Amino acid sequence: MTAATTEITGAENRIGDGGALDALVDFYRAFNTGDLDSLAANWADGDTPSMDNPIGGIRRGWPSIRAGYAKLFSGKATIQVAFHDFTGQGGSDWHLFVGREKGTCTTVDGSIELRIRTTRWFTRINGVWRQLHHHGSIEEPALLAAYQTLIFGTPLQHPA
Repeated sequence: MTAATTEITGAENRIGDGGALDALVDFYRAFNTGDLDSLAANWADGDTPSMDNPIGGIRRGWPSIRAGYAKLFSGKATIQVAFHDFTGQGGSDWHLFVGREKGTCTTVDGSIELRIRTTRWFTRINGVWRQLHHHGSIEEPALLAAYQTLIFGTPLQHPA
């Protein structure tokens, strides 16, 4: 992986410099392989982290975030995403990545192409980069409805 990295799937080699970009690669590797233990190592512990996205809803604290991932990974859908069109900025103990995810959601009932606006915020905790917040949103109402229908059987009428 180089400074010109334009897409992250988790299949890339880590830079190995202990930086936030390695933590971002680790997240996508864990997510795309459904590895809850690696996600636990990527996210901050306790009640501090938060997540908000069209499938998981608003979740606060690692236990709730973990439960959302566990439910998704044990469900009928297979989701694969790549982070692209992104920027990153940060300091010595924080890093913010803002970009887009593209990928697929596949079930026995069908498959759709995903396009998600995504923000991931990492902080350095005890010398290790840990994800503190994730926000994902789908700008296209028809795509959002199709995604929720594949996962839940119907579009959500009210956010969870």
